[in-house]
Amino acid sequence: MDRTDLRQAIEAFQEGRGRIAVLTGAGVSAESGIPTFRGPEGYWRVGSREYRPEQMATQFQFRQDPWELWAWYLYRRTVCLKASPNPGHQAIARMEQTLGDRFRLITQNVDGLHLRAGNSPERTFQIHGNLHFMRCGRDCSLSVWPIPTGVGPKGKGDSVTDAEKKLLSCPRCGAQARPHVLWFDERYDEALFRAESALRWAAQSDFLLVAGTSGATSLPMRIGELFLEKPQALFVDVNPHPNPFRDLALAHPRGIVLEGTAGSLLPEIAHLLEKAGAGRRSPTTES
Repeated sequence: MDRTDLRQAIEAFQEGRGRIAVLTGAGVSAESGIPTFRGPEGYWRVGSREYRPEQMATQFQFRQDPWELWAWYLYRRTVCLKASPNPGHQAIARMEQTLGDRFRLITQNVDGLHLRAGNSPERTFQIHGNLHFMRCGRDCSLSVWPIPTGVGPKGKGDSVTDAEKKLLSCPRCGAQARPHVLWFDERYDEALFRAESALRWAAQSDFLLVAGTSGATSLPMRIGELFLEKPQALFVDVNPHPNPFRDLALAHPRGIVLEGTAGSLLPEIAHLLEKAGAGRRSPTTES
């Protein structure tokens, strides 16, 4: 299938009232000015040593130097708070408004921009967490809490103050809190990250729309590979660059590759879904 088939494919999807799984990655938020996780802004200098994201974002680093890790995350959080949802985020929020409970968003992004754009927490699987929240570092419960307002913005290289350290503690047991994100040395989890729910929804879906992800993590790739076993489903990959999902879409009988940014292409898909949905609801008239 090529792009000229997209309208007909979406009309057929709407006619069948199927389910959609929208899978997003860092490329969607990059258009809002948020650097990709593994880009130059992801690195962090401690003294004379520069740490890679794969070294910082670990349970091991939290145990070794928790406040340096918190400083890195609070700097990243500051960057995210300054950013605004872009047309790609807004288009995905419109898709949820159009499709209602036939829609689920599965996002790897921890910046919270999808929720700020209007997607609901109930229909959004944040499989890597959300860096605007924290939880107990000793796992006394599964509860998560917003990072307190007294924790201020951070520039690159800023430290966590003593007053902020007191705020970054578990409200239940008083232990040191940790960012509510999935680290490299941790596994996907249902209770905290709804990983199994995301897989179940994808297995029951008729349309996989992938946008802005490089396929570098395991759960998203499992979702993409799952759709290769669903030849009647629709598989669309939106990305300006070659990536494993593009390869999967090209191998799929009903795969469509759209080469470009999420901000430029997702509004078109949202419009097609709205138009096809409206046409399905409109009563037929006789002239």
